[in-house]
Formats: sequence, structure tokens, C-alpha cells
Amino acid sequence: MSERNKPTLNKPGLLFMDMDSTLIQCECIDEIGDFLGIKAQIAEITERAMRGELEFAASLTERVQLLAGLDASVLEKVYEERIRLTQGAEKLVAKLKKHGWKIGLVSGGFTYFTDKLKVLLALDYTRSNVLEIHDGKLTGSVLGDIVDAEAKRLALIEQAEIFNIPMSQTIAIGDGANDLPMIRAAGMGIAFHAKPKVQAEASYAINEGGLDKVIDLLIK
Repeated sequence: MSERNKPTLNKPGLLFMDMDSTLIQCECIDEIGDFLGIKAQIAEITERAMRGELEFAASLTERVQLLAGLDASVLEKVYEERIRLTQGAEKLVAKLKKHGWKIGLVSGGFTYFTDKLKVLLALDYTRSNVLEIHDGKLTGSVLGDIVDAEAKRLALIEQAEIFNIPMSQTIAIGDGANDLPMIRAAGMGIAFHAKPKVQAEASYAINEGGLDKVIDLLIK
């Protein structure tokens, strides 16, 4: 991409971020699994999915099934004890909002966490998966269609249209293979501390520092 065609802070834009290992420092489903003593088992599947070695929806279904029977109160423990924003996240969001940008969070993770982050950071849009809970326990299922790579891409395009923002003024940031379609579709696609496959295909890569490094890319 030429410097001339990069998104600019001088006009409103739209930033879409992945959640796990992008906006936050952990993988939520791995941390949930830790409360069942199966973090390593789930993390291995997560890693393979993020590398693009496994189809995402099937891998998520497999991992969620392993959580069946877990008390739903664990979700709050994961949020309070395990989830930490990535360095520079609040600075990036504040900077873009100051310039009239909209901020979206799209995740193959779960609404329990994206809903809380939406409030915390005053985000404009979130989309993720709904964990089914019955009698206070996880059933091992996800309700509705799974938010996969294509769903992320379509959400970016749809929200850009809704907010009346040209695709040239969009940014997508992610770390895993399921982020690649939206990274390719955005005006600026950024691999953030990403898997090799993502780094190889994204136009930009941030391998050191926090999310505020995105600001440097915009003002160069």
C-alpha cells in the first residue's frame, strides 16, 4: 500500500480489532479451561486454529464441548483475574475516538467478555459467540452461528457501510488465521504479534510494543 492510500487521522474511520491476544493479553477459552484443569489441552487446539492448521468453527465447537458442566460463575473469575488489556489499548482507542473514528471488537471468543470490554472502552460495536448456559452451567454449546473468519470480514464491511466510512479508511488488527480475511479487506491490515501465516500475508506487522504502535503507522 502506498503512503498516499493509507487511512488518515484527518478523516473519520473505523478500527476493527480481534479480542484474544490482540486487545487483551490472553486467550479467554484457554483460561476458562484452566478452571477444569484442561488449559493445556484447549490451548493446543487454540494454537493450531490460530496458525490456520484447523478450521476455526470446528475447533471452537470442539473446545467449547470440553467446557460442558463448568459453573458459569467461572466466567466472571476469568474476567476479573485473568483478563488484562494489551499495552497501549486505551491510548489507541482514545486517540482514534478523538479524531472521530468508530471502534469495533470482533471475536471468535464470547459475548460475556466482549460485552464487558465494550462498556469499559466505550466501543461502538462488538460481535462474538454466545455460550449456552443452562441451570447456571455451561452446556458445551454455542448459540447461533459461530463468528468465524468470514463473519469478521463481513462485519467490517457492513459496519463501514452503516457508519458511512469508505473501506480505505478502515483498519483491521489481529493475530490469528481467522483474522486474515478482515485484515485483507481493510484499508490497513495489521498483524499484531501474530502467527507466521498472518505476518506473511498482512500489509503491516507490529512485533514489538503495544497497540498504540498503530498510531505511529497512521501519522508517518
